[in-house]
Amino acid sequence: MSRIDELIAQLCPNGVEWKTLGEIGKVCMCKRVLKKETSNTSGIPFYKIGTFGKNADSYISQELYDKYKNLYSFPNIGEILISASGTIGRTVVYDGQPAYFQDSNIIWLKNDESIVYNKYLLHIYEIIEWVTEGGTIRRLYNDNFKKIKIPVPPLEVQEEIVRILDTFTELEAELEAELEARKAQYEHYRDTLLSFEGKDVEWKTLGEIGSFVRGNGLQKKDFVESGVPCIHYGQIYTRYGVSAKETISFVDESLAIKLKKAEYGNLVIATTSENDEDLCKAVVWLGNSDVCISGDSCLFRHNQNPRYVAYLFQTELFSKQKKRVVNGTKVRRVSDKNLIKFSFPIPPLAEQQRIVDILDRFDTLVNDIKTGLPAEIAARRQQYEYYRDKLLTFPEKKH
Repeated sequence: MSRIDELIAQLCPNGVEWKTLGEIGKVCMCKRVLKKETSNTSGIPFYKIGTFGKNADSYISQELYDKYKNLYSFPNIGEILISASGTIGRTVVYDGQPAYFQDSNIIWLKNDESIVYNKYLLHIYEIIEWVTEGGTIRRLYNDNFKKIKIPVPPLEVQEEIVRILDTFTELEAELEAELEARKAQYEHYRDTLLSFEGKDVEWKTLGEIGSFVRGNGLQKKDFVESGVPCIHYGQIYTRYGVSAKETISFVDESLAIKLKKAEYGNLVIATTSENDEDLCKAVVWLGNSDVCISGDSCLFRHNQNPRYVAYLFQTELFSKQKKRVVNGTKVRRVSDKNLIKFSFPIPPLAEQQRIVDILDRFDTLVNDIKTGLPAEIAARRQQYEYYRDKLLTFPEKKH
């Protein structure tokens, strides 16, 4: 018998009390801050729903922060902030650092820890099926939040559950920290290898080593379950890595005849994005047959090592050249007429292959979902979810 089984048998043999969130605490939110009261430069970090759980991009003055903190509800250290619109149920544990959170889009439960621990609630929030309302933008309204029932076992049971589950989340956090460190190491090593600083190597423009062909016609509505493989530009920065041998989408043969196609070794490049980071991300096509490409993308045919060229597209050197030619406001674009002018070191093919072999090992470690760190993180997450669901399932006490 496990420690939790022993505690349950001893403390709640007839089942566990279930309570609504409204019964165990008060739903709170900060007062709304007007846009004219914020700054983009300095002050107390101000989190809107769009920056919740990320880095703040707006700030309020110390004076306003002190005023609102004294006048209105404010989270205590350890209380859990929840996103109540957009992506519902995202959580952030308040760490006590000066910060302010936007009105009803971000809420929290001010609960009595003599009834339920905050850390226990954090795990509970992951399994709740949030009741939302609204049209395009869904909302978690306070009344719906307060009606949600959760199991509230004795504190000793909560403590043991938290101890077990925190073991998994801490390991996952360690792996994620290692992954971030490895990514930084990989990016530094990649940029160093591909800069050839102080080395005698020939530099050429992309126009000198290859040519660009614009994609055409393909839209997401054209996808079919099976047929001719295709890559839509939006998938390049969401679903693909450095290279691909298979696609996640297909089009009918009748449409494929009309579309531009990438051959083995060609790069498929996203020339449109809503942000500069994703703009011009590229995937090398290494499949056995040609692949159709969409509008807002182009293919690059060349006579170099395909993966070497793909790695060039990831470097800081590429990013600096891209920044000089990006245009557009809401939608960002780079034209193939500008891409042909980008200049890079182009060593002999044997040296390209040596560099690719090194970078491929790093890429596998930080990006491969089957064998790299992402695979290990996914396995730990799956393990956590299994034990979380098992540990947080209780029979309700009969009255």
